[in-house]
Amino acid sequence: MKVEGKEEEILKILEENARISDKEIAKMVGLDEDEVKQTISELENRGVIRKYKALINPEKAGIEAVQALIDVKLSPERTVGYDSVAERISRFPEVKSVRLVSGEYDLSVLVEGNTMRKVAYFVAEKIAPLEQVRNTVTHFLLKTYKENGEIYEEEEKGKRLAVTL
Repeated sequence: MKVEGKEEEILKILEENARISDKEIAKMVGLDEDEVKQTISELENRGVIRKYKALINPEKAGIEAVQALIDVKLSPERTVGYDSVAERISRFPEVKSVRLVSGEYDLSVLVEGNTMRKVAYFVAEKIAPLEQVRNTVTHFLLKTYKENGEIYEEEEKGKRLAVTL
């Protein structure tokens, strides 16, 4: 069932601010508060809304974590294609996301660990040995500038550009 109309408006509002009240949403979309509560409940029950989550800037929070994007080339299984290996990789707690992608590689896997060594070990010991995996390439993420539409570091107010001659 496709999301349309008021449901779509409510989803856009919640994507921007999941802490907004039902009362405020009702004003914004022209429904009463009970209709908004019911619509959100239906969206949750249908699995459209999967989770409410805060977006945290790890640098400002002092969180020392290493993330890497792992490109994975696979030999698809005859009857299930890429799904079974993608589901298997998804079950590891180090894995934050798994996506089927076009191009030279088949999966893009976002992995997080405490150190580069732990991430490298995870790839070498958990992903690479899987029977369908033909090749992996690891890209360590060095800095995040923007995440889920949020720019992490706004330009400092009043900061002047250097003048060169």
